Amino acid sequence: MAEIRVHLVISGRVQGVFFRYATQEEATRLGVTGSVRNLKNGSVEVIAEGEEAPVEQLVRWCHKGPPSAQVREVEIENEPPTGEFTRFMITY
Repeated sequence: MAEIRVHLVISGRVQGVFFRYATQEEATRLGVTGSVRNLKNGSVEVIAEGEEAPVEQLVRWCHKGPPSAQVREVEIENEPPTGEFTRFMITY
């Protein structure tokens, strides 16, 4: 199975709505590694790496996010996988 890596920037009402925590839970459930963090401009950045199907599931989930989020846009950039992550974590 091929590993992939995506870099997402999610904008809308995505800070202060448990987006990072919920993303970490969903990624861990799917077996995806990477990180999530808030950006100064009010967006959330996600780096996700793993098997193609679970990463794509996480990307689809990020288009909605947790119940109190209002996602306006998800910018997606494919990157070469690096294997730098051993789990999915919240960074600051």
